[in-house]
Amino acid sequence: MAIRHVTERLMKAHPQLDAGLVQSSVQTAYEELRYARVRTYLPVLMERRAKDLLPPDEQTERRT
Repeated sequence: MAIRHVTERLMKAHPQLDAGLVQSSVQTAYEELRYARVRTYLPVLMERRAKDLLPPDEQTERRT
């Protein structure tokens, strides 16, 4: 369930990206974190890690 919510948030935040790419990055983030002992913040950590795996946003690149 958390995977779906994280995927939906990232797809809304990055509509220009392919849905399969977003899903893949979230799944990878989940696989990396699934054995975490403390699971309270797992959705937040998954979202941050998935963002790191996504290609950089062109608009963000221009601002920096």
